Amino acid sequence: MKIDEDSPQVRFPPPFVYAGMLLLGLGIGRLLGDPPIGLDIRAASIAGMVLAIGGLGLIFAALLRFRQAGTNPEPWRQTTAFVASGVYRWTRNPMYLGMALIFAGLALIFDSLATLLLLPFVVILIDRQVIAREERYLEAKFGDDYRAYKDRVRRWL
Repeated sequence: MKIDEDSPQVRFPPPFVYAGMLLLGLGIGRLLGDPPIGLDIRAASIAGMVLAIGGLGLIFAALLRFRQAGTNPEPWRQTTAFVASGVYRWTRNPMYLGMALIFAGLALIFDSLATLLLLPFVVILIDRQVIAREERYLEAKFGDDYRAYKDRVRRWL
């Protein structure tokens, strides 16, 4: 992975963090005999599917906005446009929110308490190591426009 000089300097693909922690949670659960989440399995599966599909929808909507703006979604590449429309009107990080929803949905579908308990750690890691870098970069690049956007739109929800 080549990191552009003019970029947030994120050193790892955030989807790998979500995927790795998901697999870790499922593995820990399998090894240690994961206690169930405690919800009706049918209701948990339906809720999990709704969360996962909603998360995919958020990610695709965000990627579409980036594509329309002609900018890169990868946080190790240069940002060429500031996107504040579409799903970006409601959350500054729809892709990471979408990944968190997918993570939670899969934890419910697999009835894995160990996996679900890892989600806050994943969100904190992404928030501190990825989003914080992206926001510093975007403030430096887009100045007052980005700061005004931050005042209007929440980081997650």
